[in-house]
Amino acid sequence: MKTVTVLGSTGSVGQTTLGLLASAPDRFRVVALTGGGNWRLLAEQAALFTPAFIALADPRHIEDLKGALSGLPIEIAAGPGALLEAARRSADWVMAGIVGIAGLPPTMEAVRRGATVAFANKECLVSAGAVMLDEVARAGATLLPADSEHNAIFQVFEERNRERIDRIILTASGGPFRELDLASMAVKSPAEALAHPNWDMGRKISIDSATMMNKGLEIIEAHHLFDLPEDRIDVLVHPQSIVHSLVSYHDGSVLAQLGTPDMATPIANVLAWPDRMAVSGERLNLSEISNLTFQAPDPERFPALRLAREALRMGGGAPLIMNAANEIAVEEFLGGRIGFLDIARIVETMLEAEPVPAPETIDQVLVFDGEARRATRALIAGPSFIPHNDGKDAIAFAAASL
Repeated sequence: MKTVTVLGSTGSVGQTTLGLLASAPDRFRVVALTGGGNWRLLAEQAALFTPAFIALADPRHIEDLKGALSGLPIEIAAGPGALLEAARRSADWVMAGIVGIAGLPPTMEAVRRGATVAFANKECLVSAGAVMLDEVARAGATLLPADSEHNAIFQVFEERNRERIDRIILTASGGPFRELDLASMAVKSPAEALAHPNWDMGRKISIDSATMMNKGLEIIEAHHLFDLPEDRIDVLVHPQSIVHSLVSYHDGSVLAQLGTPDMATPIANVLAWPDRMAVSGERLNLSEISNLTFQAPDPERFPALRLAREALRMGGGAPLIMNAANEIAVEEFLGGRIGFLDIARIVETMLEAEPVPAPETIDQVLVFDGEARRATRALIAGPSFIPHNDGKDAIAFAAASL
């Protein structure tokens, strides 16, 4: 029986993971769970799986959580240290599902003890890059990509034929605004940006999909995961979200992984790896699909892709700065304080600031990340920053180069 820890069990990835664990109780035993602030859901999950340890990131509700689980043999803790403790608990397999840079410290704790770590958190590898991979190698840990695109590549990437791989191709749905002009995008609300046409995702990931920053982050992640240069990583907009990514070989073969847009499939792949497990749900029926379309992304409407490539070429701490600035900008957009197109504008401004050296340790990653966040907040709060979130001059703004 494989022992499992789920970091971020109350998020969308965590909930999908627990659904798969519940479907195969003879194969998996839950050791630890962590949640953010949703203590009620964490309590429900803990009561169902009775892990030895649970951790709540927000300590304000620790007494509520303890009261809900009174009488059960579960150790309960709260705060950042508790998340690290959950990751340290002995488990064969860890799902790193905490969104954003907040997921880096507990993920690294799991890595350092040599666990098999499945991760759907792009930000960890984007921000920590070589530092994280060095820790993986040093500890003998295993990284398994759980997000749909990198998992698709993982499934059709022939390591024995690495030298014969021409390029990898990430597919993107294009999000809810893929057919809009810039002027229309400039005045879109957070609610509209969150309404993804194909995938059910968390708030931050949904906004990243709408800006296509998620694909920019995935370019950087793929560069580290598959050890390929930026110019051999392509992106195609594929609105149907059926082909999840592709690998092109020198002999002209292009191998693709297909499936319905359901995160249960890639998570099940890494959960059971190197085996496979049965997953209930809708099956892909190609005879019912009228067409599969692909097109190059529009660089003017989706500058995040250009910014990600520039960050990779700049090197040093540029990817870290890009990620930190994006997280703050998304937070500000969701709060209604900036406009949709301001997100990319803020990221670009931060990338053009004074260069940051490449971090050499995880502690340096966190220090540089904190400094970048403070600088981004100062930029947005500064007198020279004028948000475009109320429709005024939206057409003129949209016509300007981002």
